Amino acid sequence: MSHRARSGLFVAEGTSDQPLAELIESLFCERGVELSLSQPPFELLSGVAKDVRSRVQAGLDLMHDPVDLLVVHRDADNAGHTARLNEIRGAVGELSGGAALVPIIPVRMTEAWLLLDEAAIRKVAENPTGRARLGLPKIHEVESVADPKALLRDCILAAAEVTGRRRDRVRARFNEHRRQLLWMLDPTGPIRRLSSWQRLVNDVDLAVKDWR
Repeated sequence: MSHRARSGLFVAEGTSDQPLAELIESLFCERGVELSLSQPPFELLSGVAKDVRSRVQAGLDLMHDPVDLLVVHRDADNAGHTARLNEIRGAVGELSGGAALVPIIPVRMTEAWLLLDEAAIRKVAENPTGRARLGLPKIHEVESVADPKALLRDCILAAAEVTGRRRDRVRARFNEHRRQLLWMLDPTGPIRRLSSWQRLVNDVDLAVKDWR
């Protein structure tokens, strides 16, 4: 395998999804590939539409050189994995310039991945020794949850075990808590059993294989 450092562009649905970039870099590092993903501040760029093609094009325009890898994050929502994958592939199309593609497509929402670690949820809720029941789904159920975002929000509130204004403050910090949980996500933990994660790891393996 070539030891040349690889460059890539990371396009996520929102700013709170940015920790996924470091997670992808770590997966490549485990496979002996040094990867640096650029994360354009789309929220600061004017005139960039939110569709995948527009964001990928804007990101590539900001890069001085061609990239080796495109990483595009898109929740499956109600459309399903196949529809999202086709959307990403169609949007990237001729823009890729030969770059490998690694789609990140959690079933329904990324929040489903964050419902697997009770200890992490209690920690971000700043009540790590709390005993309140959180009502977390079992591993085999988590990708079937209709609204993982709402459930995660409720679980964090339950874990905080606070009321009144303190509860309102916890609720207002949901995006921050979500980002923290992404930073804490353990790629060697229960997430390995989820189909969406397994597809992601397989795509990483295929990209590494193509670079050999």
